[in-house]
Formats: sequence, C-alpha cells, structure tokens
Amino acid sequence: MALHISATNPEHPALLLELPWDLPLEEWPERHLVPLPRGISRHVVRYARAGDEVVAVKELAERPAVREYELLRSLHRLNIPAVDPLAVVTGRTRDDSSFLEPVLITRHLNGSMPYRSMFETTMRPATMHRLMDALAVLLVRLHLAGFAWGDCSLSNTLFRRDAGAFAAYLVDAETGELHQKLSDGQRSYDLDLARVNISGELLDLEASGALHPSVDPIDFGTEICGRYESLWQELTRTSVYPAGKHHYIDRRVRRLNDLGFDVAEMQIAHSSNGDTVTFVPKVVDAGHHQRQLLRLTGLDAEENQARRLLNDLETWMATQEDYAPGDPLAARPEVLAHRWVREVFRPTVRAVPRELRGSMDAAELYHGLLEHRWYLSERAQHDIGLDTAVEDYVKNILPKIREKLPAPNASAAQTPSA
Repeated sequence: MALHISATNPEHPALLLELPWDLPLEEWPERHLVPLPRGISRHVVRYARAGDEVVAVKELAERPAVREYELLRSLHRLNIPAVDPLAVVTGRTRDDSSFLEPVLITRHLNGSMPYRSMFETTMRPATMHRLMDALAVLLVRLHLAGFAWGDCSLSNTLFRRDAGAFAAYLVDAETGELHQKLSDGQRSYDLDLARVNISGELLDLEASGALHPSVDPIDFGTEICGRYESLWQELTRTSVYPAGKHHYIDRRVRRLNDLGFDVAEMQIAHSSNGDTVTFVPKVVDAGHHQRQLLRLTGLDAEENQARRLLNDLETWMATQEDYAPGDPLAARPEVLAHRWVREVFRPTVRAVPRELRGSMDAAELYHGLLEHRWYLSERAQHDIGLDTAVEDYVKNILPKIREKLPAPNASAAQTPSA
C-alpha cells in the first residue's frame, strides 16, 4: 500500500514527506524531534520539525485518526480554541513491508504547554485558579458549540498566555462527539468526567511531590464544576433588551466581571422584539486592561478604570454596523477604538466644565461618569443615557467633591486626551 497524506494545505505534504514514515514514532531519530513537554497519552506522541514548523504526530488506527482530523476541522470552523489539524498519513510500512499505524498531525501551538506540565512547576495557587477558570471557559465554549469532549484532562489541554489573557486549547478530540445541541445530561456527564480526570491527575502530581501543598486535588476538581456552572448560567440565560438600552448590557457584563471573567467578544442581534446579546468570556492576567486600553486608544488609566472603559468600548463597538469579529473585511478594533475616542470619549469629557474637574485626568473623569450613569440607571430601572448622566454628575456630584480635589495645574489644563 502506497504512502498517502491527506492534508488541509497543499504545501504541507511536501514538508511532511521529509519525515521518516517508515519507522514507528518510538524509533524516530533525534534529529527530527523537538524536545517539548507532553501530557499523558494512551498513544505514542512526538513533536517533530516539518520545514519551519513544529508539528505534533500521534499514532493511532486509521478510522479514529480520520475521525479526529475531521472533528478538529469542524472545531476550527466553529472558532473553538483547539489545535490546528494538518494531515492524516496512512499506508505506512517498514522497509520489510510490515504494517505501521497511521498518524494524525496537528500544528504545535506556539508558546503553549500541557496543563499537566504547568501544574508540575512551582506555581502560586492564585495562578492555578486562573488556569482552571480558563479551562472552565473552554468547556463552556465546547458545550455551547454542541461538542461533548468525553476525555477532558490536564494532559489533553494546552495552556497559552496571549497578551495577558489565559487561554485553554483542546488537544485530543478522539473521544469527542459533535451534536447540534447537547442535552443537560450530556453536559453533566462530560463535566463529571472532567472532574474525575482532573482530580485524578492532581492526586498523581501530589503523590510525586510536584503539587503545591495548599492545593487539594478533590476540592480543585469540584471547584472547576462550580465555576463552569456559574459561567454557563450567565452566558446561556436568554434576555431580550429594548433596543439601545445599554444599561441592561452593562448589568450582564458586571455579573461576568463579578464571576472573575472578562468579555472577549460581544455580539448584539437586532430584532423587532429587542436586542439579544451574546458574550464570549476570557480570563486575563493582572494589568491586562491597562495594556489593552493603551494599545487600542492611547489612554493610560488605572487597572479598574481601564476595565470599565474597555467594557464601555466593547458595548459601543458591538452597536456599530462595521463591527464583525472574525471578518477580515470589517473595521479593525483599533480603528473602531479611535472612533470611540473621537466620537464618544472626548465629547463626553469636554461636556464637563474644566473648572469642576480639579486634578482628575480624562480617563478618571470618564470612569466616574460611567459609574454615575450605572447608579442612576439602576435607580431608574432603565438606561438614562450618557448625556443625562453627565448633566447630573456636573450638577450634583462634582460640586460636592470639588473641595477634596487639588486645583488643576497648567500641564493638566493642556492635556490632549480630552
């Protein structure tokens, strides 16, 4: 039987032909291999060089290899965080014509490590909890897409930190099933498997002395289920809001923030009955909001201020007709962010008389206005609008705190950010 490579990209077969397909993975020469950490696997897995790329190669039978390849392609089309499938190689034989198992090839995710390897390091418990939050986000996104994993574990998940965000990626889809929609029973079963697998691997690490002594493996496995359920409930609760009522959207964003999650993406579907909002959550590192706000808008703010401003920016962007995440023809986030600064942020700040600002910079003032708008909207039980919030803030709030604020200096009076 001739060697056959089924690939997603016509360039990959030429690169992959350089690998020693006439040898079992366990016998591949070191010159082809890349020494990267691997999780526990029921199959033989190796990292290898293919041209300028690093690929993960896994030996398994042909039918599950093709099935997993197609499942990973489906997850890629659904924009689910998972490794990128490159090819399936069949028809492998030794020089003596004896049969060798087919292999599945995926692209190595740059800068990633298996979750198990992360827990083998001397990591602070707080960081471990953020890692598990990222895994909860991945499970929720998979289940929302109708994918039952069937084998979630620390070894089958990759962790990568990207621009301050904690992200988990699916590695092994061999036991997965893709449905139109998962039932509550399917979700619960998948979640229970994850709890057992995660606690089991943590117990294994504890026995080897690699786990932080403050981490209880059983409690940790149970905690991820609780985090998953809280996030699932908040994301799947259907709400239809009156068109343009940002107050209700802010309330949902705040609840996600209170759970410890941020909003990576927001989509608003308009209809005659009102607006339906969909959120994609993310887990971030300390200082992420400051860096993100500065990168997008040039505004320098404290972390909590930056988080609030980014929430407002994300809400505003979702209402723009040329905002379409994932669409290469849509306006870039940086373009929309600078439009927000020009059309929303600066006019709002300038609506506050300079003599009432004291030493408050533009970001601090806008954050205060957003918070005031929130409190007034909560009291009124509807969105009172930014203009009304500014008017009330100038009339009733700033005069009371003006005496506590230092007088503005000359450099503050000339700041271009307002």
